[in-house]
Amino acid sequence: MSVFPENFLWGGAIAANQAEGAYLEDGKGLSITDVTQCGPTRYLDYTLEVDPGKYYPSHEAIDFYHTYKDDLKLMAEMGFTVFRTSINWARLFPTGEEDEPLQAGIDFYRDLFATMHELGMEPLVTMSHYETPLALTKKYNSWASHEMIDIFDKFARACFENFGDQVKYWLTFNEINNIFKAPYLAAGMDVRGMDDFMPLAFQAAHHVFVSNAKTVKLCHEMLPDAQIGCMLSLSNIYPGTCKPEDVMAAYNARRRSLLFGDVMLRGSYPGYGWKMMRDCGVELEIQPGDLELIAQNTCDYLGFSYYRTSAFSDGDSQVFSTAGGVGHENPYLKASEWGWQMDPLGLRFTCNELWDRYQKPLFIVENGLGAVDTVEDDGSIHDTYRIDYLRDHVEAMAGAVEDGCKIMGYTWWGPIDIVSAGTGEMKKRYGLVYVDRDNEGNGTGKRIKKDSFEYYKKVIASNGEDLA
Repeated sequence: MSVFPENFLWGGAIAANQAEGAYLEDGKGLSITDVTQCGPTRYLDYTLEVDPGKYYPSHEAIDFYHTYKDDLKLMAEMGFTVFRTSINWARLFPTGEEDEPLQAGIDFYRDLFATMHELGMEPLVTMSHYETPLALTKKYNSWASHEMIDIFDKFARACFENFGDQVKYWLTFNEINNIFKAPYLAAGMDVRGMDDFMPLAFQAAHHVFVSNAKTVKLCHEMLPDAQIGCMLSLSNIYPGTCKPEDVMAAYNARRRSLLFGDVMLRGSYPGYGWKMMRDCGVELEIQPGDLELIAQNTCDYLGFSYYRTSAFSDGDSQVFSTAGGVGHENPYLKASEWGWQMDPLGLRFTCNELWDRYQKPLFIVENGLGAVDTVEDDGSIHDTYRIDYLRDHVEAMAGAVEDGCKIMGYTWWGPIDIVSAGTGEMKKRYGLVYVDRDNEGNGTGKRIKKDSFEYYKKVIASNGEDLA
């Protein structure tokens, strides 16, 4: 008998900027990812303009904007009951400041969500997933400015007004805790040339916290039957040794992420958060009513990504990756081709950590393995490494459920190959469905089921019981 509840949500997750393409179609404006190229430094080495002579992966991506109906049929064939995607902000408000959203954008997302419902899937919608309109970065430096709170409020209201009858699971900001290491990616902030951007990052985080609270309040008022959560990158950190200094260093490194959950789920800045700001020389500009708004409007659940763990010792500095902060390698774990150390038991540990801390439902909205896949001569793709990763993490999640953690669902990251957020590559494939497209955008776009497709289908059909 399965340990997962009957209403457990099984599915997959993508982001608009990594899948849709059609980057200027039907009036869409540029978003921050539309000026980032392919490579490991794509969020450091960029300009705020499109160079016609360069290749930008998000411009075409996998053309989900035109193929979503067929792609969603493949997801339904696996038995998905939930599908996570995002609303590309610039597809509704090209510069972020228009008075009214574009009807073409509304029509696209309404049909997208209707198609999901027709195929038996609940939409799980991220409102801001690395898709800040580029115009807002140019004009305000995005979330560095208090102006963004009202600008996002208009966007949120448009989302609830136009899609509230179709969407009952919402997430506000994707992995906003990455703001300390990847401010452009997480918050649309251009900090190139700054010697110390931490004061700006803390202030921007505060603006996001206020905006999150306003959005939660608005959602509860407009859509009383909906649930709205926050989404954080929470791949975990272990002490490098049992030396007390290493344990404390790892604990403090972990708090740099947990701070965001503490504010958005508990409703206040913790004491260590104020100390972090003092240590960085930060004096927050807090408007009257900000802290009260945050306290009174906490998120309903915690959505989070989990890919890996890392070890951390006193004196280490956290290196950014889209899988979370990295200290140094753990000698007890194997790594993926991209150096991400795989730790299924760490997922069980993390679920327990978060459930014990917040006592709010958890939703594992990103978990997956990026790898190079080989298409055999007969067209088959034998991705046993991905099956192993999926099985081991579902098994760990089942253990967390047995431990008493309340987990709403699980969405495998990239059920169809999409552009990698961290590197812009297509060869770093997460999908259970292969897309014939390479790092330079060449290929037919043909979709091919991998062996993992049938495996996940079996797992879902048994509600997580059959992992053989």
